[in-house]
Amino acid sequence: MTGWTDGYWESSDGLKLHYRDYAGTADRPPIICIPGLTRNARDFEGVAERLAGAWRVICVDLRGRGESAYAKDPMTYLPPVYLQDMEALVAVLKLDRFVLFGTSLGGLLTMLLAATNADRLAGALLNDVGPVVEPRGVEHIRSYVGRARDWPTWLHAARFIAEAQADRYPDWEIDRWLVYTKRLAKLTPAGRIVYDYDMRIAEPFKLAGPVAEPDLWPFFRPLANVPSLLVRGELSDILSAETAGKMLAEAPAMEQVVVPRVGHAPTLDEPEAIAGIDRLLGRVAARPA
Repeated sequence: MTGWTDGYWESSDGLKLHYRDYAGTADRPPIICIPGLTRNARDFEGVAERLAGAWRVICVDLRGRGESAYAKDPMTYLPPVYLQDMEALVAVLKLDRFVLFGTSLGGLLTMLLAATNADRLAGALLNDVGPVVEPRGVEHIRSYVGRARDWPTWLHAARFIAEAQADRYPDWEIDRWLVYTKRLAKLTPAGRIVYDYDMRIAEPFKLAGPVAEPDLWPFFRPLANVPSLLVRGELSDILSAETAGKMLAEAPAMEQVVVPRVGHAPTLDEPEAIAGIDRLLGRVAARPA
């Protein structure tokens, strides 16, 4: 038994998109989990397996990731299009109220969905992202996104990724790296291990020249009164402590947890994140529908 069922929906431009659906009680709002730029539904395996049964958990593959179709036009790999895709999913599933868990890019989409209509949000989690994205972190993402790699075994892949990302998770042993690698990579029919996303998601990055940083605070502020949790990695190069402090000042209903000795982004399997999630969902469950 897998613990989930596969679900599919169609984008406005005809792509078949995929989500994992972990069953839960019908008297609570479902949780929609949205992963980061190069990640997929498997990023939330630990979260979903722990919460399933008590909560319905829907883990999406954004276009070009995991089991979702790759876009015909790589210039559709942009947040406004991802937002349209998420709105299409909400419509297909006929969801009136839901909780959003968003990691990195998924957190930006959480803000965009809140800005569209915050009344439907029963709760929200922003994982290591906010209205100010640190330039150092963006440059780091530019340095690796879209660079294809392949390996002969999972152990080879895990060792490579462990070396490349050691500064993010300095305390991990190889067993943790193997779990992580199997979430972000896949085995091809040719027997090679590769990253599980369309390398062309990097093309919008390449075409974007020096531009002024957009003001994302107007998209964050609709979360002000939504029960919410901000998870920040202590070593994050994307979300600064200063920005996190400003977010808490702007959003009275937001709690923060800091995951020690972890960079961008926490896996949400850490004890601090688990405790924070349980407190958030306790607040959600206690509120009238």
